[in-house]
Amino acid sequence: MSGGSIESYRDLRVWREAMDLAEAAYLLSASFPRSEAFAMTPQLRRAAISVPANVAEEYGRDSTGAYVQFLKFSQGSLKELETHLLLSQRLGFASAEHIDTVLDRCATARRMLRALIRAVQRSG
Repeated sequence: MSGGSIESYRDLRVWREAMDLAEAAYLLSASFPRSEAFAMTPQLRRAAISVPANVAEEYGRDSTGAYVQFLKFSQGSLKELETHLLLSQRLGFASAEHIDTVLDRCATARRMLRALIRAVQRSG
């Protein structure tokens, strides 16, 4: 990103944060019990992947309304991810410390998404 200009969704700070969040969720879920290989692990990973994917999906198209809708889908996926993380913590799949670290990233992404939605709505 040169000079602060945004030429691609990859230049958006919220997309980069969401990618870091997805990576952290993947790394965390790698330590889950093998018995969760077809249950919690893929659910958590799908939710994590969906956050940056929805930020990227409608970026740069002509419809402000559609982009806001996809950003709201990202918010929904973020809430789903947080729910999976909290349940994983309750079930003892990972330490509270490790899960809290990922939940902190969720909070950062949530604030950034809210700010981007407001900015897009104001500009549209």
